[in-house]
Amino acid sequence: MPVSLTPFSDGWLALHLGLALGLSLFLGLAYEEFYGDSIPQRPGGIRTYPLLALAGALLYLLDPLHLFATIAGLLLIGLWTAASIREALRTVETSRATDGLYVTSAAAVLAYVLGPAAFAVPPWLLIAVVVVAALLLSARTTLRELAARFGHTEMVTAAKFLVLSGVVLPLLHGLPAIPGTGILPFNIWLAVVAVSALSYASYLVQRYVTFKDGTLVPALLGGMYSSTAATVALARTAAETGFTADLSGGIVAASAIMYLRIIVVVAIFNIPLAERLAPSFVALALVGGILAATIVRYGDGIKGAIKRDRETYPGNPLQISTALVFAGLFVAISLLTIWVQTAAGQVGLFALAAVVGVTDVDPFVLSIAQHHGTAIALAPAAAAILIAASSNNVLKAVYAYAFSRRRASWLPAAVLLLLAGAGIATALVLFR
Repeated sequence: MPVSLTPFSDGWLALHLGLALGLSLFLGLAYEEFYGDSIPQRPGGIRTYPLLALAGALLYLLDPLHLFATIAGLLLIGLWTAASIREALRTVETSRATDGLYVTSAAAVLAYVLGPAAFAVPPWLLIAVVVVAALLLSARTTLRELAARFGHTEMVTAAKFLVLSGVVLPLLHGLPAIPGTGILPFNIWLAVVAVSALSYASYLVQRYVTFKDGTLVPALLGGMYSSTAATVALARTAAETGFTADLSGGIVAASAIMYLRIIVVVAIFNIPLAERLAPSFVALALVGGILAATIVRYGDGIKGAIKRDRETYPGNPLQISTALVFAGLFVAISLLTIWVQTAAGQVGLFALAAVVGVTDVDPFVLSIAQHHGTAIALAPAAAAILIAASSNNVLKAVYAYAFSRRRASWLPAAVLLLLAGAGIATALVLFR
């Protein structure tokens, strides 16, 4: 497609040529820093990259309408880098000597493209591309270590998330509501993607980031995945090792982060409701976090009682079957919420919130977020979510004892019951 340009003033030319020259020089510096001494035969470097960018810019200016000169130059650069790779593969004795050869060849092509791109794309986009390229050049060792740990199972999991968010979700956009329900398929799947994204991000951090001794930070991440699952995992560990300050504080921390997680999920669908919940939920999260840190700091003094491994926290959360079950629960609870609200009013809604809180709170929270403004007013909606979260904390207090069978579970259980009581009291204030 022909490119439309404004007249080439001297200032305009100098600005864009300077941009191309500066970015190509930066790319060359990044290359020399991380590859200059390791590849004896390489296409390009700190002097070559600016020359390539200037050549690309001049060829672009010669024919900005049809880009024939630019394309011809790109073909020549491709042949040059291909010849460099071929010569290197023919002359080197070990595969290690060609380490990074293809990457630096690609960087040389990028340096050439910087010249035309300086005139054709917004400067912020060009700067962002060069910064990302420099980071990729510098992250050779880190990326290789990550690739070594990122096995076949993780690749399949990442593919599942891309299918859920990048294929299924767009296909559902614009479809009519499910007959007799008024629920849009797109909204159902958006709820699935929102919860899955938070869970998957938490899982990746837990799996690939190494923490120092202790469980507080991993417990916070577990709360982003599922505070109930994290509580069960830590309580089971306590059954074997006994409750320590880290384990008790970790259980409380997982529930504290749950409040922030709910705000994020609600905000995706309903900003006014998230704003109404934010003061009370942030306050509860701060109280829970302070109490968790206090337990860890002034508890029994035993640190790092367990090792974090695959058994300590929930496994991979991204399963197609799990997503389908969540979608089914979301539809069922949405219909039940509207029916209860219509048949029994706000008292029935609060009773339902207390009941669903002992199961999976996310489908109920999301159904409330989507139906507020149509069937449920703002104050009752916020109060219902508070009650559901408080009910869930009561369940986790029971789990802390049931799965640990330790008398020392009274401490995290008492804090969870305290948070539950504060949440219910806050819900009564909001309802008024």
